[in-house]
Amino acid sequence: MEIRKIRLGSLLLPSNIFMAPLAGYTCYPFRMLAYELGAGLCFTEMVSANALKYKDRATRRLLYTTEKEKIKAVQLLGGIPAVMEQMACSRLLQDFDIIDINMGCPVPNVFKSGEGSALMLDFRRASAIIRGCKKSGKIVTVKCRTGIQEDKMFAAEFARMCEASGADLITIHGRSRSMMYDGKPYDQEIEQAKAAVSIPVIANGGIFSAEDAKQMMERTGADGVMIARYGLENPFIFSELTGKTCVKTAAQILTEQLRLTGRCYDETYTLMYMRKLAAYMMKKRRGTKRYKERLYRSGSLEELQEVLALIFPSGADV
Repeated sequence: MEIRKIRLGSLLLPSNIFMAPLAGYTCYPFRMLAYELGAGLCFTEMVSANALKYKDRATRRLLYTTEKEKIKAVQLLGGIPAVMEQMACSRLLQDFDIIDINMGCPVPNVFKSGEGSALMLDFRRASAIIRGCKKSGKIVTVKCRTGIQEDKMFAAEFARMCEASGADLITIHGRSRSMMYDGKPYDQEIEQAKAAVSIPVIANGGIFSAEDAKQMMERTGADGVMIARYGLENPFIFSELTGKTCVKTAAQILTEQLRLTGRCYDETYTLMYMRKLAAYMMKKRRGTKRYKERLYRSGSLEELQEVLALIFPSGADV
C-alpha cells in the first residue's frame, strides 16, 4: 500500500489516509487527534446549509476551528443549489479551505428531503450544487455512494459528472444507499469510477483494520482510503498505516481529548462527546463492560475522568 501526499489545488495533503465526517464525533478535538496521528484530511461533522442560513446556533458550533488546524475541511449538506452556493460563499465558511458536498448520506429523513444520496438521482441538480460551491473559490470535493439500489449502480457515471462540474476529488462509499452501512462494499464500482476520471478518487466503506485498508487500495486502485467508524474505535490506525510515530497510550489520548474539548466547548457537550468516544475505544477491551453504565452516568468532568482512569489504566494501550 503506497502512502503518499495528495495535491489539491494549492494544498498538499500530508497523506492519502482520510478520516470520514461523522455526525457527533468529528469535532475539532478529534480532527486534531487524527491529524496528529497521520491523517491527511479530516472533515467537520455534516453541516446543514439550511440550518446555517437560518443561523442555528448548534449548527454553527460544528464549524469551530482554530489556526492550529492547518487544513480545514467542512462537509456541507443541502439539496437546493442556490442555498448551497450562498452558504459556500458566506463568511461563515471563510476559514475553511475545502468544501465537501454530502451526496451519500442514506438516512431516510435526509433522503426524503432531497439531500445526501438523493442527489445521485438528479445529476442536473447535483451538478448545479457543485458548480455553485466552486464559486466560493475553494477546493470542492464530493462524497457519494455507488448508487441507490444494489441492482443498479452507477458510480463511474456519477464520478464523471462530478469531475465535469468542477469537483477536485471524489470519495466513494462502496455501498448503495439501500445497503445503508451493512454488507460487503462493491469494490469494483470504485475501481470503475477511478478508471473513469482523472481527479483523485478515495475509497470508503468496510474498513475495520489496517489490512482492510490495504486490500481496499489494492482492489480498487484508489488514490487513498477514508476511515470511518474504525477511526473512533482505534485512532492509532492512522499511525499504523502512515508509519507516523506515536508513543501515546489510549489513556493519554483520552485525557488530552477531555482537556481540549473542555477548553473549546461547554461541559454538557464535553461530557456527551467524551462518553461516546470512550465507548467506541473500549469496544474490544476485556473487562470494561462493567464500567459502561457508570461512564454514561457521569455527571461531571471530574467523575468522567475517574471512570476513564478505570477503563484505560495509565500505561495501557488500545
